[in-house]
Amino acid sequence: MTNYLSVKDIESLPKWVEEAKALKENPKQFKTLGEGKTIGLLFFNNSLRTRLSTQKAAINLGMDVIVMNFGSEGWALEYEDGTIMNQGKSEHVKEAAQVVSQYCDIIGIRAFADLTDKEQDEAEIVLTSFRKYATVPILNMESSVGHPLQALADAITLSEQKSKPKPKVVLSWAPHPKALPHAVANSFIEMMQLQEAEFVITHPKGYELNPAITKGITIENDQDKAFENADFVYVKNWSNYQDYGKVLNQDKDWTVTLDKLGSAKFMHCLPVRRNMIVADEVLDSNQSLVIEQANNRTYAAQIVLKKILESIVK
Repeated sequence: MTNYLSVKDIESLPKWVEEAKALKENPKQFKTLGEGKTIGLLFFNNSLRTRLSTQKAAINLGMDVIVMNFGSEGWALEYEDGTIMNQGKSEHVKEAAQVVSQYCDIIGIRAFADLTDKEQDEAEIVLTSFRKYATVPILNMESSVGHPLQALADAITLSEQKSKPKPKVVLSWAPHPKALPHAVANSFIEMMQLQEAEFVITHPKGYELNPAITKGITIENDQDKAFENADFVYVKNWSNYQDYGKVLNQDKDWTVTLDKLGSAKFMHCLPVRRNMIVADEVLDSNQSLVIEQANNRTYAAQIVLKKILESIVK
């Protein structure tokens, strides 16, 4: 595997999850694999878990790490070919990607959707441009439409926490004060399609996700009905897909409480807005898995980097 751009790059989800769990038991067992190799982490948007967990994963594999925040430290990049660059952008991605490739053996990219132009967001202009012009492998640390590192961490968490072979897993929309991208939800759905599980998506009418991603999946607009007999409830806000990037409502009835959750385990990628997305009583209970999920971000990144390193050090 030379790039990790989406969940679809996972050759075998069950095998990767078991390998990641083994790495968790002995994180430094492949420390020599990355010796002499450098990973460059390029952040076009803010990060806490992704930045720290990916750095930790690289360190566990013996790699050196370079981090750059493009929003405040780098030149504004141009992505269009043939553009007369007489405005605010100082450097073209053609040169930038090739230059960074000279300094790094792997490049991680984090670049969110701007939620104003659906076609441009779905074109993944930052990620695809670096993939096109870089000469080293690319790692997706969350893009406009996907967050495959989070989805892999979620798969590890489900494997560790499930008590039966085919659990019921619910992905639920929840209210949020501003418009959020679809990336986490998209990748979680793609990951769940590789799982043995009863999977249900629940959201208010008007918050349908990309139908190409949700095709064939049970969708229930009644949250209480969707939560019946659930083993895991994964909660995430996303903005409107058809009326792109819009917030249609902030219905507090969709906030997750202990009463709604029942006996299910609660999952969320973090950061989470307390008492908006989910009540304090849920996050502070032993049913919450959010800290375990965050911990597994390291081992999701580490198994991916291990696979990439193995492909380039042959």
